Order: sequence, then C-alpha cells, then structure tokens
Amino acid sequence: MAEIERLCIHTMTTRPWTLRQAVDGYRAAGAAGITVWQEHLESAGVAEGARTLADSGLRVAGYCRGGFFPGHTASERSAALDRNRVAIDEAAAIGAPVLVLVCGAVPGIPLDDARRQIADGIAAILPHARAAGVTLAIEPLHPMYAADRSAVNTLSQANDMIDALGDEGLGIAIDVYHTWWDPALEAEIARAGARIVSFHVSDWRLPTRDILNDRALMGDGCIPIATIRSWVERAGFRGPVEVEIFSGERWIGDQARWVSAIKERFVTHA
Repeated sequence: MAEIERLCIHTMTTRPWTLRQAVDGYRAAGAAGITVWQEHLESAGVAEGARTLADSGLRVAGYCRGGFFPGHTASERSAALDRNRVAIDEAAAIGAPVLVLVCGAVPGIPLDDARRQIADGIAAILPHARAAGVTLAIEPLHPMYAADRSAVNTLSQANDMIDALGDEGLGIAIDVYHTWWDPALEAEIARAGARIVSFHVSDWRLPTRDILNDRALMGDGCIPIATIRSWVERAGFRGPVEVEIFSGERWIGDQARWVSAIKERFVTHA
C-alpha cells in the first residue's frame, strides 16, 4: 500500500481544472505533490503559476513536457531545441526539479534515425538544463506510440541512451502504463538505479477504447502496479508516486469526486 504522503497528481489527470483549482483540490485531498503540464502553466501564466505553486504547500515533482526532437528538416529540429530550452526555463521558474521528455517520432523517419535525432537533441539542450538545475527525464513510451509520439519505447533504450550521453543532468521517468508489458522491465529498472527520477502510475483498461485518453484508475486494470513499484524502490527510488491518468471519461465528471477516488485507490492499489 502506498503512503498518502507520497501521493502526487499530474494536472492532466484533472484536465478541466485550472492550475489554481488543481492546487486547491489536491491539497484538500491530502496530496503532497503536483506535477504540472505545460497547458495548465501557459493558461495561468508562468509568473502567476509560479506564485500559485510557491504558496501551495505542495511539492512540485516535475514539469511536462519537453522532447519531440525528430524532424524532417534542420529547421524543424532547431525549432524543437528552442522549445525545449523554453520548457527548461519554465521548469526552473516553477521549482520543478525534473522536465519529462516525450522524445518524439515522425512518420516517414525510420526509428533508428529518429533515435539518433533524439540523442542529438538531448545532447544539444543538456548544457542549458544543467545550468538551470533541471534534470531531463527520458520517458519510454509504449510501442503503440512509436510511429508518431516517441521512438524511445523500452527502458533498455533509455538506459542505453544515457550510457552514451552520460548521467550528469539526465534521468529516467518510468510510467507503468508504458512499461508494464516489458519482459526485461525488472532487470532494466535495476540497471537504471539512481537514474530513476520520476515514477508514474495508472492502470491498463480492458479493453482499451482509446490509446491515448482511456487510462484507468489504479485497480481497474491489469498492471501489477505494486510489484513494479517494489522494483523501483529496490533500485533506490524514494520520490513521489505520481498519478497520471489521461481519461476522456473522467474529464467530463466531477473533478473533486475523481480526486477523492484517486486518493482511495492510491492507498490500496499503488
């Protein structure tokens, strides 16, 4: 069972709420932390959002998202680097120690080429992140996203990329929704060790009705969340456990009741 003081909620989990509403709602539920998505910070404004978070009493666990490095042209890849530098500055402004990278993929670019472009992109922005005190967290995404969202699809690929780039300023975000199926997961979590800087939980609905926006509440699917968490903690991770649930079904309901359900299931199933 997860301790409530480790509960952190992503603002995309309660997408209809403003950043202010999310802060108030999470605090009322007893959550200890918050991870902020760009759309919520942009709506609030960086300066106002930073003030809201600083006054909230919540731990800012991370900022989502950077990445999307591959592009067909040099100008596209350069624009991606500029966007990532802005995201790093935004993370630093709100006190987020981690910027999660959804690394990107583009139809028509072979996966091996996309992965090279991702590594090159991370290398290019890494000095900026180090100077800002922000860790870049590579998040492997499920292979169903390999065509258009991320060419980094396994924890092994993320570990290999950091081996090549060096550990300073880099980490890994492990999301059970994206990684639970991997037969090498336990071994690669052990290999990642101190690189693990972010841990996300949700569940895999059966059947899944939408590959992006149909994640389930913990305990309503087939992911062995507690087992994966035990592997992550054995590897040394002691940070917040972040609830990240993209759910079109849940976004149209009462968000306060939804957060209450998250709190209950977090304690019993995360």
